[in-house]
Amino acid sequence: MPISLTNEMMRAIIMDHSSNPTNKHTPSGDGYEKVHMHSDNCIDDLDIYLKVENGKVIDACFEGIACTISLSSTDIMCDLMKGKTIKEALYMIEQYQHMMHEEPFDDEVLDEAIVFVNTSKQAARIRCATIGWNAANSILKDK
Repeated sequence: MPISLTNEMMRAIIMDHSSNPTNKHTPSGDGYEKVHMHSDNCIDDLDIYLKVENGKVIDACFEGIACTISLSSTDIMCDLMKGKTIKEALYMIEQYQHMMHEEPFDDEVLDEAIVFVNTSKQAARIRCATIGWNAANSILKDK
């Protein structure tokens, strides 16, 4: 997804994922690993679930309450994780973190997550935008 998106387009994508998160549900079946994340500075209180089989993320979803930024970034992250190898998923998380901290990053792997490119301008929102990504990273880094 090109960085040339307008602010209005980015806002619309964020609002759509916040209002209609397709990955916000309790997982059905076995084999999911869960990490609970919360923020002391926001309402964010989420359980992130990943199902990894044969070195690949098979499913990703989440449950809980969160602000618009956390809901949408976690929903987008879940979409992007599905079907990725652990190595690909960890690389994507790394690039997202670089973007959040205004470091050089590979925008080719971020797809819709690029809509959070301006989040670093509001330092208090970085935690919201990374809460789901940090949870996924903690699940995947030991695989």
